[in-house]
Amino acid sequence: MSDNIIVQFVGFQAKPQVREYTFTVRERETEPREYVITINNQAFDSRRVRYQDAPDICSHKLHRELAAAENHPPKNHFLLSDEELEEYRTSHAHKPLKYPYAPKPDQDS
Repeated sequence: MSDNIIVQFVGFQAKPQVREYTFTVRERETEPREYVITINNQAFDSRRVRYQDAPDICSHKLHRELAAAENHPPKNHFLLSDEELEEYRTSHAHKPLKYPYAPKPDQDS
């Protein structure tokens, strides 16, 4: 994927079976292109993905598709697979918090 493109999240639509996330991709000297990435509602219902993470997950998917096709994928609509959702979840897992009342290291040394 070249550095001269701009990927912008436009918004989403909640539909009976899916949520569709729309992005615009702009390149120099070409018309903007629109891409839609879809996530099944079941993924949200089963808590495999959080609503607030969905635009970021879709953005990652779009960037991968753009990179694989030299910024011009042959299609403009993609469905996120269960494997892609799991890959995102594991790569963005929250680190456990440190114990808040742990003794501080001795600062006199």
